[in-house]
Amino acid sequence: MPASFDYAVVRVVPRVEREEFINVGALLFCPDRDFLAASIELDVDRLTCLFSNVDVELVREHLEALRLVCVGGAAAGPIGLLRPRERWHWLVAPRSTIIQTSAPHVGLCDDPARALERVLDANVRFPS
Repeated sequence: MPASFDYAVVRVVPRVEREEFINVGALLFCPDRDFLAASIELDVDRLTCLFSNVDVELVREHLEALRLVCVGGAAAGPIGLLRPRERWHWLVAPRSTIIQTSAPHVGLCDDPARALERVLDANVRFPS
């Protein structure tokens, strides 16, 4: 039976005041399958072409922090010790920082990992 999930697209917003961004990944939460994951595909060439002054290492550090929060545990700091639903809400809370997420969207799936791949295909990856 399909399970419901929520997902959000991860964005890099180098100059928050301009509200310009590129999509670099996705988060997916499927409580029925005990699944909370981030998949990040940072295209550094594209990022630096559009935003030449961006601190790529800082962006990578923040994206890795998102992944660690999804995994949970002490390595993610105090947020990592929260329950998955609480971590999900923290991850998708609106913020005015270099790393942001889209509004959450919903869907149904049999396999959350495959659903995450479909979200990446639709929102992050360029068609080949």
